[in-house]
Amino acid sequence: MELAQARELWRAEPGWLNTASYGLPPEPVWTAVQEALADWRVGRTSHEVWEEATGRSREAFAGLVGVPVTDVAVGGSVSQLLGPIAAALPAGATVVVPEVEFTANLFPWLVQEERGVRVRTVPLAGLREAIDADTDLVAFSLVQSADGAVAPYAEIVAAARAHDALVVVDATQACGWLPFDAALADAVAVGTYKWLVSPRGSALAYLAPALRGRMRPDAAGWFAGKEPLSSYYGPPLRLADDARRFDSSPAWFSWVGTAPALELLAALGPATIGAYDVALANRFLAGLGRPPGDSAIVVVEVPDAERRLARAGVRAAVRAGRVRVAFHLYTTEADVDLALEALAG
Repeated sequence: MELAQARELWRAEPGWLNTASYGLPPEPVWTAVQEALADWRVGRTSHEVWEEATGRSREAFAGLVGVPVTDVAVGGSVSQLLGPIAAALPAGATVVVPEVEFTANLFPWLVQEERGVRVRTVPLAGLREAIDADTDLVAFSLVQSADGAVAPYAEIVAAARAHDALVVVDATQACGWLPFDAALADAVAVGTYKWLVSPRGSALAYLAPALRGRMRPDAAGWFAGKEPLSSYYGPPLRLADDARRFDSSPAWFSWVGTAPALELLAALGPATIGAYDVALANRFLAGLGRPPGDSAIVVVEVPDAERRLARAGVRAAVRAGRVRVAFHLYTTEADVDLALEALAG
């Protein structure tokens, strides 16, 4: 599908610059969810039809980030998917995390401090240099939620490998517009309701085989079974042999919307999407007299910016005391110019 054709699938009202908070559904996503809700309302179908969307989502995500589908687990949130990794750390392990890290990739490590895990926070700019022989795991966001900073992924991974440290990445603010190879890390978790334009309630994670060997599926249920539809009742324990053993039971309607969203984005490709998104971000930066950047997320430090944007009908977010704007497929040049005019006024 061509980019221009795909962009016609959205119905965004002017001024939506807040994808870093949540993305907007294209028509195939909206339609799929409405049809599933209509079927649910009258009992027209069985739940197995909705569960098929989880498998489609798993396959599309694996293609997006370049990993085998057998290495992908599904869940409801990033922190839930990272919890078993944190629980598997030995007492006394050291985790290094950026000091501005979104807490979905911070709290899972901090709750382990009561059993001796040490969490060391450092400036993002110094994360690579902070990795040393005492580091057991490095956790960071590929793109920071607070300001859109893009982490030097390959360089951080190389520093971690030099000290035999694990690498865990939250790619929620990157996946969909920023091309990257998830297999460089040991784990990459993604919430789908932002740049992957899906309903909230679905999340996916790449879990490398070697890492899975250290983990225990403490929250395993029927959907983590080797044959889920025959795992409803009774022993023995019979879990999947691959990453599915870390699956949680799917929230049906979230996944019904996630499957067509991921399939659409996979068809377009992150490189194409990212070029469009970053070009709009740089149009915005240029209008403010600032140099171009490499992110689809921009923070604004203009006096009274929040009020000015709101009065113009521009919907953005405030993070860490600054106004944050974000640009995605449904954003137009007119949206960018509307925001610039509001800030200039």
